[in-house]
Amino acid sequence: MGKDSSDGGVVSQTRRSDLPFGSEFSPSQIELAHVLELANQHGGDWRAFEAAVKQRYFSRNPTSDYNKGKLANNTKLGMIAYGLIDREARLTEFGQKLHGLRADADKLHSELGRHILLHLHGMTLAQCIQDIVAAGEEADLIKLREWLEERGVHFPRGGKHPSMMRLWLEKAGVFTDGWHVSDARVKELIGAASAEFDVLAALSREQRLYLKTLANMGDAGPYASNDVEKLATATYGVKFNEKNLPKQVLYPLEQAGYVKLERGTREQGRGAKPFLVSATEKLVKEVIGPLLEQLEKQTESDLRGLLRKPLAEILKELDATDTHVRGLALEALAFKLMRLLDMSYVATRLRGTATGGAEVDLVFESSRLVFSRWQVQCKNTASVALDDVAKEVGLTHMLKSNVIVVVGTGDIGPAARRYANKVMADSNLCIVLLDGRDVTSIERNPSAIVDVFNREAAHAMKLKALDL
Repeated sequence: MGKDSSDGGVVSQTRRSDLPFGSEFSPSQIELAHVLELANQHGGDWRAFEAAVKQRYFSRNPTSDYNKGKLANNTKLGMIAYGLIDREARLTEFGQKLHGLRADADKLHSELGRHILLHLHGMTLAQCIQDIVAAGEEADLIKLREWLEERGVHFPRGGKHPSMMRLWLEKAGVFTDGWHVSDARVKELIGAASAEFDVLAALSREQRLYLKTLANMGDAGPYASNDVEKLATATYGVKFNEKNLPKQVLYPLEQAGYVKLERGTREQGRGAKPFLVSATEKLVKEVIGPLLEQLEKQTESDLRGLLRKPLAEILKELDATDTHVRGLALEALAFKLMRLLDMSYVATRLRGTATGGAEVDLVFESSRLVFSRWQVQCKNTASVALDDVAKEVGLTHMLKSNVIVVVGTGDIGPAARRYANKVMADSNLCIVLLDGRDVTSIERNPSAIVDVFNREAAHAMKLKALDL
């Protein structure tokens, strides 16, 4: 057993809290602008800092002088856990930024709220609470601990970490009326782009969704224009006039500077090939960049670089000798595949780094036409076994998922396929199984993901045929 500063007390050395410790560091106990100024004055001398905090906030506390000192120490530990100061009470770079905003309370609390959402699992907390409320249940610390654990976020038994975080997010306008989450305020704080970027507002729906599909494909290309069209139709349900695609979509996008077109060569007896479409620097800057930034803000810092790499490079890193690199690559693979279908990332339940790069579990959602939640498991092993699928099925009740996607870099074992078939035949779940050959085909041509998912959908439809 040992002392964990992120928890402010004695905890197991084998499991640290993923949420920051905040006891005696909350807006109900201290004034943020003032403690930042105290750190600015006494930075480098943590004893002087604690003494100043003790005098200002705890001198009238009806307890012993020793306990008053412990309360001041907890304030310091909370500021460390939130990334405002170091162990000598010196302001961090982020702390200095907040200190510069101390004269404007709204900007100060908004900046801290943004930091909590993006870097301290605040988004996971907000999404978890929304799920609890949507399920018709009441949010409390016991239920939060259980639901957050399912999302891979831990805080200790009896800890009030979410409550302290909620108070700061309430000051930033994220929480209203207790545990109610303001979606509009969240988007305002983290800069999350809407489904269609303002820069594309002047385009037609077909042009906009074609361009967003090209952006979701990640790499600059070139891609066959009809492959992009195929993926856009499958993802967004938009219908294109095939004969007039160049006139209605491609030429306007080229004139706007978003795509570069190359004419296909004419094949004997088959007519001209489709145009080859490439993303321009303008598209990268105005659409692809914001899309990636939006995603990166929700992910761990060590994963962000991989999200900008082509799928081919990610697949190469699955064979790396470093297990940490393999684990990150496996997580990035899941993001790449789900991004092709424009799914919204919710949480990572199990990182590949925890399993030596062999397995990763993530949750994605979509609200197109109807709401759906997708559990995605990626396995970097020779074969996917029955137990791998069974574990995901067992979690669907807790996560309230509709779809399970299992991606294997090797084969899907016959027992795993039989089990998936049985589950689909007897329940409303859909289970999508992708093997290494499928991943390779998607690497070569991203629109191949449509054929793979259509194949799995047709298979599920046969299993679920109604006998009327």
